[in-house]
Amino acid sequence: VQLVESGGGSVQAGGSLTLSCAASGWTVGSRCQAWFRQAPGKEREGIAALNYGTSPVYADSVKGRFTISQDKVKNILYLQMNDIKPEDNGTYICAASRTIVIPSVCLQPGAHDVWGQGTQVTVS
Repeated sequence: VQLVESGGGSVQAGGSLTLSCAASGWTVGSRCQAWFRQAPGKEREGIAALNYGTSPVYADSVKGRFTISQDKVKNILYLQMNDIKPEDNGTYICAASRTIVIPSVCLQPGAHDVWGQGTQVTVS
């Protein structure tokens, strides 16, 4: 199983970015999958998750600004980031769980056993 993120870069506050997570050996939408953010000096934070058959869940810090979605044909997980703020600065990492997890834990790092390398978002 491999997850490869792309789409990061430098963006001005108030701008938008779309991150992609291309999956191989894994079927997008089949289990719990999520986006995490790793900011310098901070713990890895779950910000958006999508679990099979349930509605997306978001961290309060991004609710109303970020949208997680999936394309099952292309087998890609997306994160649409709007109204980006300086505190959104960090490395964005997608993750997936090969086991069934309940929706309430899908935003927790411990629920995931497959991780991408991450893509950097720099906010100026």
